[in-house]
Amino acid sequence: MPSQVDPAHAQIDSDQDGLTDELEQALLVQFAPRFLVGQGDCSNVPAEFQPGIPTPQVKSENGAIYGQVFPAKDVIEGASVVEIHYYHLWRIDCGRHGHPLDAEHVAILVRASGPDLRVATWKALYWYAAAHENTVCDVSQIAHASTLHAEVAGPSIWISPGKHASYLNESLCQTGCGADRCEKMTPLAPAKLVNLGEPGHPMNGSVFIASSAWPLAAKMAETNFPPPVLARLSKLPDSEIAWFNEGKHPSQGVIAISSATEQAVAGSGSNAVVGISSAARAANSSISVANGSTGNAFQKSYRHTVHALGASVRHVAEFLAPKPRPGPANPPSESNPQ
Repeated sequence: MPSQVDPAHAQIDSDQDGLTDELEQALLVQFAPRFLVGQGDCSNVPAEFQPGIPTPQVKSENGAIYGQVFPAKDVIEGASVVEIHYYHLWRIDCGRHGHPLDAEHVAILVRASGPDLRVATWKALYWYAAAHENTVCDVSQIAHASTLHAEVAGPSIWISPGKHASYLNESLCQTGCGADRCEKMTPLAPAKLVNLGEPGHPMNGSVFIASSAWPLAAKMAETNFPPPVLARLSKLPDSEIAWFNEGKHPSQGVIAISSATEQAVAGSGSNAVVGISSAARAANSSISVANGSTGNAFQKSYRHTVHALGASVRHVAEFLAPKPRPGPANPPSESNPQ
């Protein structure tokens, strides 16, 4: 005979957010993404952390994924809406400007078919992927779940090696400031799916949430589906993936180019980026990329941006280059300082 669920256990709400532990775990399992990671990532795969210890300590690099499930503030079309975060937590960020520990995530907004959550079916509305979140290189994305064919199950998510930025489309994994590359990717082997609970009410011993060693608690406290962003997305065709933050992307193209010409502007500091950015404001600032032709469309847009900004880079480099001054016939040198 099939085992019977203890009614008392089915009503347990360990993180005190109004959703039972049983429902939260069922949603985490249903919508779990298919993560792809780099074969040669110097941080291996996402890590499982020691439970019951306030400071994050790696227990095993085994591909564990952590989840968070909580009620959304807004009700859409009369039905309950729930936000789910999937965190891939790493031992180290080993990209440029690396650091110990790395907390990255993707998120989903799902809607119940009716008010009785015990019998409701669930459908995804939107997906979000964090990529260099809250930095000048932020290329986080948001899309309708239908765009990704991920309304009843999770989509594929590409994680850039080293920096661990998340992407809803493989071709997007070379945006931002130009350092990401999703090459030699492999599916992350199924591993543990652990419910973190909520800040202040951790589950499964996840007291490391509150550690100041990483921004995990801050990420857990925020929605990834604010009304202004959803309103902007609603104006786009359902076939498109949109940038979460509108308007940053021309300057990111400049930074990518600036990195490639770093030797030419060595020593110029942030002034080079500021100067080039001023010339780049008229460059392509599209906030979305078509899902069906993301690779070609984005590459064409990116090449146009590179072409438009190339002259600015050269002009800034020339402007920043040392100018000859009237003086002695023999220029200053280390052995003949002025």
